[in-house]
Amino acid sequence: MTTTALTRLFNAHSPCALIGMIHLRALPGSPRYDGHLQSVYDAAMYDADALIEGGCDALLVENMHDLPYLRGHVDPETVAAMAVATAKVVSLGKPTGVQVLAAANREALGVALSAGAQFIRVEAFAYGHLADEGWLNACAGDLLRARANLRSDIKIFADVQKKHAAHAATADLSIADLAKGTAFSGADGLIITGVSTGEPTNPAHVLEARQAGLPVLVGSGVNPDNLETLARVAQGLIVGSWIKENGDWRKPVSLDRVKTLRRLLDQ
Repeated sequence: MTTTALTRLFNAHSPCALIGMIHLRALPGSPRYDGHLQSVYDAAMYDADALIEGGCDALLVENMHDLPYLRGHVDPETVAAMAVATAKVVSLGKPTGVQVLAAANREALGVALSAGAQFIRVEAFAYGHLADEGWLNACAGDLLRARANLRSDIKIFADVQKKHAAHAATADLSIADLAKGTAFSGADGLIITGVSTGEPTNPAHVLEARQAGLPVLVGSGVNPDNLETLARVAQGLIVGSWIKENGDWRKPVSLDRVKTLRRLLDQ
């Protein structure tokens, strides 16, 4: 699917999109990698098939199991493995995005370009913040120059007040201020989250972010209890934890859980 179609999927006039997370098993270069790269690809395709069969509109590939994360970069073997895994997911025909943790945003752009993905999720795009990996500098200037030099139209969806981080340095700015600043810095869309993985996103924060005039996606804590409320205010819902077996992000995707969210979203 082209980026033009992706833009239509997430524009302000479209129904809310359901984006399913593919949490890749630990990759080469990370402490938890077990030496079995084919099993990484097999697990990714299993999850991708379940997400598509369950009714997801788009997919997002992430190196979630590479704990503890490096700060602002990853090793070449991690980039290579992610590119291969993402290309396999892209071949299934759904809009696909990439996030490389933690804040390895230039690498994410390279993975997306080589694999044929349409968007990347970026932390620390505008405004620096303190994450558990350390201080992350804003990257908008460098990342947009890299995208332009690559002659790429890959979309950048930027986190606003990223989860798993302290934001004392920007405490005098509202969500609306941060969203407008992120839009001013050149993001194509915004992502609002709760404070940590699986924690609900505040619908009021989504509404504040919409003042920036860009598509706004919810990035954490979507479940059957809050889906209807969040779908009213967001253009997309990124779901990673609840759609896994027993709601545990470490487990494979549960087809039944994906179907449950799709059914609720279509009501």
